Amino acid sequence: MEKFITHEGLVVPLDRANVDTDAIIPKQFLKSIKRSGFGPNAFDEWRYLDHGEPGMDNSKRIKNPDFILNQERYQGASILLVRSNFGCGSSREHAPWALQDFGFRAILGESFADIFFNNCFKNGLLPIVLSKAEIDALFTLTESTPGFRITIDLAAQVVSRPDGHKIPFALDAFRKECLLNGWDDIGLTLRHAEKIRAFEAQRRIEQPWLFA
Repeated sequence: MEKFITHEGLVVPLDRANVDTDAIIPKQFLKSIKRSGFGPNAFDEWRYLDHGEPGMDNSKRIKNPDFILNQERYQGASILLVRSNFGCGSSREHAPWALQDFGFRAILGESFADIFFNNCFKNGLLPIVLSKAEIDALFTLTESTPGFRITIDLAAQVVSRPDGHKIPFALDAFRKECLLNGWDDIGLTLRHAEKIRAFEAQRRIEQPWLFA
């Protein structure tokens, strides 16, 4: 998993509450357990005017010009600004995979669905909860300022606006440590690789019949 230490990026505002995981990545695209390849179909039913199916050439599909992620000024955005209860619905881990594959490194919102929130951390995507007042201010600035960018400092737990205003955010210490070091569940396990190998070697001696 890629480490998250600091990130500076373009912000795109998705001004909708209760965005569920089926909207983030529709069910027909859940045909792989690889973590890559889902970005082209993130928000598929909102991004395109035609119906998408696995294997389609998305470059030939008709894009919805009114959808925020299709607007020219937001191309290359890596920070997603959302409202409340983002990621509700089913527990599919494909949702953070799709967002990350699209190019997002962080999501700022008023609140997140619990399972989606946890899945983000397991995949190196940083969800940040801010007050409604701070989110409202960021929406206003993003929409009124072409090229609006912010900087996220995970170690300091601060979001910095271009005008110098700093927004602190809360974060569980364990999740923070995992993101700073790039540890997913497998990475955490591999930290104990020597102990695991020693255990298996001893087990072969004490219970050889298990390996016959």
